[in-house]
Amino acid sequence: MIKVFLGGSRNVSHLSPEVQERLNNIINKGHTVLIGDANGADKAAQKYFKDHAYNHVEVFCMEGACRNNLGSWPVRSIPSFNSKKDFDYYSIKDRMMAEEATAGLMIWDGKSRGTLTNIYRLVHQNKKVVVYSAPLKQFTSLNKREDWENFILNVGLELREKIEKNENKKEQKYRKPIQRNLFSENRLNA
Repeated sequence: MIKVFLGGSRNVSHLSPEVQERLNNIINKGHTVLIGDANGADKAAQKYFKDHAYNHVEVFCMEGACRNNLGSWPVRSIPSFNSKKDFDYYSIKDRMMAEEATAGLMIWDGKSRGTLTNIYRLVHQNKKVVVYSAPLKQFTSLNKREDWENFILNVGLELREKIEKNENKKEQKYRKPIQRNLFSENRLNA
């Protein structure tokens, strides 16, 4: 079953006809959509799916408190250990969507660090992601890390380094507890 992580920039609140066509393809193929609850692209896509009575949607929300769930779809409540509702707080649910998805569709305003981070996560998990650049009105498909390298060239070194450094740091932070738990389970099963 294909699960599409659909996300995008908060500055994109209108879906172009080209993006609507992609959403129609998702609907026609019956793919499951994993979507966040933010304003902007998330909310616009939720509205589109609601208007088309599409039910194969799961809304990921932090600690069960959804900012938007226009179609009253099932909610995936993601726990947090942060009390401050900042970039890191909301990126926890994005990380979960990227892990669970088999592919991604990102609607990018040409600036959003969050959307770029999600693109990075998907590509570095060897998952195909299609990026719609709203300013350029064009799609780009990224299938492997080399595609990320070419894509990010036009973004700027400072933002790229910030994303990659932050994600590498978080990868280590989240992997260590997982590895410890696996090691403990393996010892118990031996």
